[in-house]
Amino acid sequence: MKIEFDYLWTDKKRTLFGLPLSFTRYILTEKKFITRKGFFTVEEDEFDLYRVIDKKLVLPFGQRLFGCGTVIINVKDNDTPVKEIKSVKAPRELMNLLDEQIEAARDKYSIRGRDMITSGMVPPHLDMEDDGMTMDDSDA
Repeated sequence: MKIEFDYLWTDKKRTLFGLPLSFTRYILTEKKFITRKGFFTVEEDEFDLYRVIDKKLVLPFGQRLFGCGTVIINVKDNDTPVKEIKSVKAPRELMNLLDEQIEAARDKYSIRGRDMITSGMVPPHLDMEDDGMTMDDSDA
């Protein structure tokens, strides 16, 4: 049974000469970004768009020759904190589309990017010995 998504954008990872000869597909919906890999065993990884912290566009020379680029997304997600969308066509258009969908998802849930970022400081009630380490850090 094939599951259909209402997607806004989809592309395959490009390989030699910018050709989509890969078994990795990227799918953008209104709420999620999904990466589907594999041929015999298919593995899907997804994250909610409102959890995106930062995006970066990388345009290596070899990819630029064929109109491709890589988008790196930092996500507030335990499973995949950094997601690389490797070698896709029209990466700037993807960045613009991601911006629109991220803002729409954040508006829907009334969340801002600053709501998800922590300062990295240890809360005083978890620092029992006043040495900058929490109880969990000392167990490791």
